[in-house]
Amino acid sequence: MDLGLSGKIALVTGASSGIGAATAGLLAAEGAGVVVVSYSSNAAGAERTADEVRSLGREALLLRMDVGNPEAVASAVAELDKKVSGLDVAVLCAGINVITPFEQLTPAEWDQVVRVNLNGTFYVLHPLVPLLRDSAAVVTVASVAANTGAPHHAHYAAAKAGVVGLTKSAARALAPRVRVNCVAPGLTITPMGDLTLAGLAEGYAESRLLAGRAATPDEIARCILFLASPVSSFVYGACLDVNGGRDLR
Repeated sequence: MDLGLSGKIALVTGASSGIGAATAGLLAAEGAGVVVVSYSSNAAGAERTADEVRSLGREALLLRMDVGNPEAVASAVAELDKKVSGLDVAVLCAGINVITPFEQLTPAEWDQVVRVNLNGTFYVLHPLVPLLRDSAAVVTVASVAANTGAPHHAHYAAAKAGVVGLTKSAARALAPRVRVNCVAPGLTITPMGDLTLAGLAEGYAESRLLAGRAATPDEIARCILFLASPVSSFVYGACLDVNGGRDLR
């Protein structure tokens, strides 16, 4: 199926690794040029993603920003505005997680995780709005933890629940010119997912997921591509849970 992304320009935050990197690669495979957004702490990963995009015959532009710093984001977006005529897709995938039992959480750690995951999604989306072309699509990335909570990363779960609320609010504000939707991944084999898995009971995926295993980054990225593409043109303000049947066990 042609997803209608050929010739489009897409921006992907958190594109240095994991789901963000997989999404950038699949967007390029569908014919889109990609703005690879990463934080400087993983510049090598961003370069690898950009190289993959170029290897598929598409243009790649590297853009570094600390999504949790609104001034840095505004400066990066202003720089981007000089280099592209507009965006057709924005995938807001940047995030961090820290595994800490609830009773050991500190205000500083809480603020750090919420600042990147929730505030950072807003900090990026808000200044991007003028760059979004008519019929553009925005896809945010939340987590199944947004629906269920998480005793060992309550700050992450709360932030991702906020991302779902922000998505629905932005969908109402920007429709019908721009579609805003969300993907909520379950356990996924990424650096962040490995951290989560290490804190779970042995055999968790086999016993708790109907799929019996964790997802690959590509499996999540394919769902992001669906919501980012014109194929999903009648989908507004949705949150697509991609969790391997977690809620049914």
